[in-house]
Amino acid sequence: MHGHSRALREPTVSGTSEGTGSAADSIRSATTERHQAVPAMPTTPTRTESELRDYRAAFNAAHLAMAVVSRSGHVVAANAALAGLLGAEPHALVEQCAADLVDLGAEARTWQAYQEVLRGRQARLRCTRRLKHPDGHSLWTEVTLGPVPGTRDVLLSVADISDRRDLQARLRHLQMHDPVTRLPNRALFFERLSAALEASSYEQGGTGRIGLCYLDLDGFKAVNDTLGHRVGDRLLTAVAARLTQCADQSGYGRTGGHLVARLGGDEFALLVEDSTGTDQLADLARSVLAAVQEPFDLAGQRLSVSASIGVVERAAAGTSATGLMQAADTTLYWAKADGKARWTLFDPERNAHRMTRQALTSTLRPAVDRGEFALEYQPLVDLESGAVRGVEALVRWNHPQFGTLTPNRFIGIAEEDGSIVQLGRWVLRTACRQARRWQIEQPSDSPVFVSVNVAVRQVWDSDLVGDVAEILAETGLAPQLLQLELTESAVMGSAGRPLQALQALSDMGVRIAIDDFGTGYSNLAYLSRLPVSVLKLDGSFVRGFRYEEGAHPNPADETIVEALVQLAHRLGLTVTAECVETAGQAARLRRVGCDTGQGWLYSRAVAPELIAEMIGTRPGA
Repeated sequence: MHGHSRALREPTVSGTSEGTGSAADSIRSATTERHQAVPAMPTTPTRTESELRDYRAAFNAAHLAMAVVSRSGHVVAANAALAGLLGAEPHALVEQCAADLVDLGAEARTWQAYQEVLRGRQARLRCTRRLKHPDGHSLWTEVTLGPVPGTRDVLLSVADISDRRDLQARLRHLQMHDPVTRLPNRALFFERLSAALEASSYEQGGTGRIGLCYLDLDGFKAVNDTLGHRVGDRLLTAVAARLTQCADQSGYGRTGGHLVARLGGDEFALLVEDSTGTDQLADLARSVLAAVQEPFDLAGQRLSVSASIGVVERAAAGTSATGLMQAADTTLYWAKADGKARWTLFDPERNAHRMTRQALTSTLRPAVDRGEFALEYQPLVDLESGAVRGVEALVRWNHPQFGTLTPNRFIGIAEEDGSIVQLGRWVLRTACRQARRWQIEQPSDSPVFVSVNVAVRQVWDSDLVGDVAEILAETGLAPQLLQLELTESAVMGSAGRPLQALQALSDMGVRIAIDDFGTGYSNLAYLSRLPVSVLKLDGSFVRGFRYEEGAHPNPADETIVEALVQLAHRLGLTVTAECVETAGQAARLRRVGCDTGQGWLYSRAVAPELIAEMIGTRPGA
């Protein structure tokens, strides 16, 4: 179909005639007898009168519709096939304008090429034309013009290609439609989408916007697996009918076009051209969701399904087909992640977060080798004396694109892709090296320990015990000056290899701390069996100690903290309170026996040189 439509716009040029050579030779001198229905053939020494009669007979009897056209563009002679094609008598076509007979003036480019052939400047013209027969039916034709050798005339031939066009149309329909649902398929959908985006860039009068509902059925695989693909295909056909009905009843066809397509599997798309805004697409999504959730009766099978829908609506300008589909696919994923059986509107901010996460994921591993990470340290302060007893190492990512990132932005990603092992080893080595440097630079002060967070995956996926032993030997730091922090959920669930690793580290002299204690399993029976030496109380308990204007601290929090501190002390553990922000909180923690505090009251996480200034002083005092 595309080839013929292009021929309407772009005439092709060739130096030879096709299928008309003998006829062209036979009618060279047709211009000498302008009023004869059959052209007179040139008399030359090489041709007898008998041959000329044969040529004239062949011209008239040929199944190919032909005419001889003068350089002025008028018909000199026409054969019976052309007359039959146009519904006229051959003699009635003589002296008529050839261009009018086959509609060569409908397009400027075709008309110009035709004039060039008549002037002898172009050898050949071939184009496709749709002609109307006097009886009312239309037919597609292929029109060819070329010079008659030895004369100044032009031979016009017209071939009926209607059957070929119909076949091509049927083949294209089969190629562009889904055999199960009879809906347009992915190829036709993207063709229509690209055309809509292209048209919006130069057409006036439309909204200049485009919308898309991208959906798939929740649990469709279970239907195929339990009831078979035949029932699954029936379900898809029924869903397609309901989607088409929703599109027809929504009324947005008044302002633009629409297309319902099956993109593959159980995925469907509803394209809205010239959409009027997100409200329109939201209404359509709601109606589709309700329609799909209605039970289906399929040959004795009553099925209930739901759908998840991603909705995108935006200005067409600057939007590509790929970009629109990526946004729709992302939004459909959100709808499924949010619980399925719902529609979700594309959120640029949420997408930006996703893109940022993807960018971080792709650059995290090489970032360690590029030296993009740095450590800051937050002091752990003795609540009685106010002296700095230790520091917690907190990693920062100095990202070249996103600036300085705190651990909550990338540690989860590192744990998912396994790069936490490489990053954790770097943090451990850097922190131990720094702690040893403070010890060497300030030998008169009591050495501070350094506390490093460890992910469970580091215990499973690496030789943590071997790494710690190697780094302590390399840096010269005493094992007693290293504290490893694991979350409560990780430590309380430890068994097998993790428990063995923790025990080996404890036997080495390394201190093990439970971070954010009180937020996880809180199975206190584990405390007597795990090699733990420190509990770090979650900041949610400490916040209850804070006095606000006209308010009083939560007595339950104080009771819980006091009980935990007493329990820890009886088990030989020390207690650190996190998120200490006020002197009042520090005083109350000190009163219930808490050992050390950590929080903004004393200092935020700072560069190592500032920690050096705090050692031997009383920060926050």
